[in-house]
Amino acid sequence: MLYTFLVKIVNPFLTLINGRPQIYNREKIPDGNYIIIAPHRTWMDPVLLALAVWPKKFSFMAKKELFKNPFASRFLKALNAYPVDRKNPGPSAIKKPVTILKKTDLSTIIFPSGSRYSSKLKGGATVIAKMANVPLVPAVYQGPLKFSQLFTRKPRHIAFGDPIYIDRKQRLTPEVQAALEKQMQDAFDKLDKQINPEYKYIVPPKPKDDEF
Repeated sequence: MLYTFLVKIVNPFLTLINGRPQIYNREKIPDGNYIIIAPHRTWMDPVLLALAVWPKKFSFMAKKELFKNPFASRFLKALNAYPVDRKNPGPSAIKKPVTILKKTDLSTIIFPSGSRYSSKLKGGATVIAKMANVPLVPAVYQGPLKFSQLFTRKPRHIAFGDPIYIDRKQRLTPEVQAALEKQMQDAFDKLDKQINPEYKYIVPPKPKDDEF
């Protein structure tokens, strides 16, 4: 209920202050559940990506520190978010999204770099996709990176790529994992060029208080 309620508020608000987003290749999104993978460029990424494919609903990973406050914890859980220890991820970091993907109608969004302050891809998304038997859907976002920049009316662009399917019988050896990571990065690069051939994302410096 809260998820739908906020979509009905946030979407018109963003349209009012920033205009409608330009969405590319939405027809490539498959039926059923899937994992959207994308470069992490702004704290707004999860919201903007989820809104781009509404009425499909999503679950979200969120750092466990956000759940320390009881009110914030209830609020986040009502939005289908679940806590993850980014520094020391345990088996639940894999099992939880796999269970959600297999047993609910919620898809999920994963940023393979894990942080806005890194461009190096990690392998969690591929493991989850294989175990849940769902495809990875590459996506990229170009546009305002801060909330205040939305008021400049600089347009938002979101592009989706061809789904990446992982054979459940395929062992994720280091060589296979490296090939999948290259396939993901190539997809991101292709989508960025589709939106704007001159686009280049600059990874911001990592804050001193970010231990991840």
